[in-house]
Amino acid sequence: MKQQQFIVAGFGILILVVFYFFGNTVPTLKKSETASATAEPAKTLDIKGILEESKSKLSPSQLAHVNRLENAVVRGDVKNQQIAAYDQLSRFWKDSVQNAFLPSAYYLAEAAKLENSEKSLTFAAQLFLSNLRAQDSSVLKSWMANQSRDLFERAEKLDPSNDSTIIGLGATYIFGSNGQEPADVMRGIQQILAVVKRDSLNMYAQLILGLGGIESRQYDKAIPRLMKVVHYDPENLEAILSLGEAYERTGDGASARKWYTAAKKISNNPDLVNAINERLASLK
Repeated sequence: MKQQQFIVAGFGILILVVFYFFGNTVPTLKKSETASATAEPAKTLDIKGILEESKSKLSPSQLAHVNRLENAVVRGDVKNQQIAAYDQLSRFWKDSVQNAFLPSAYYLAEAAKLENSEKSLTFAAQLFLSNLRAQDSSVLKSWMANQSRDLFERAEKLDPSNDSTIIGLGATYIFGSNGQEPADVMRGIQQILAVVKRDSLNMYAQLILGLGGIESRQYDKAIPRLMKVVHYDPENLEAILSLGEAYERTGDGASARKWYTAAKKISNNPDLVNAINERLASLK
């Protein structure tokens, strides 16, 4: 199997895992950023509006740079020029502007769609997937899940036998449902269970099912799967933190402390360690 890390955020402490692994993550949308989305009956995210609002906050030199990139393609090898422009726009928003995940991820996805390679599509899909669980906005979460799903589906067409892509696609249904569409959750679970049936040692599948169990509050199903992941990968920080969260939610403070302490021992990120210490203190 292709071993891929899937970093997500559940309770407060797990949000730090996203910061640790991805750095420039999605901020909580401000009222001004969600106004266009929440005003629409269909509750769809206005990504173009968000892009324009983000540009309005740039300095004159930054704005001029973005405008040049947006209008750089005029003739010649349009496809490759456009891919290069999207890549540069994605890097600009990631490296030059604080809390600009959405513009960066959007342009990364647009470049991946044009390039249409399995590697670029799955990378962009995982980026959306890895950040969507941290979102409080149901509109934003749904949009990110749809973006991730579209990218995974494109990758699956290129290689239908790639289990990691199938698992990622299933995860978009599990974590993008907002708890309002149980049929979607079951669809995602069934897709991943099909992989587990073929390969019970696929730890990526076991991890996602474990996280899905926490998401759906089925802790009795989540804990054994996470334990299996930790058995085969004793330093899987995400699985260990998730075990702490699962036990905490079931009221088993002793087990929660055990796994949070184990996570603290293997983490080299001071912010995450501080967050774990705060969580441990709250359990006493």
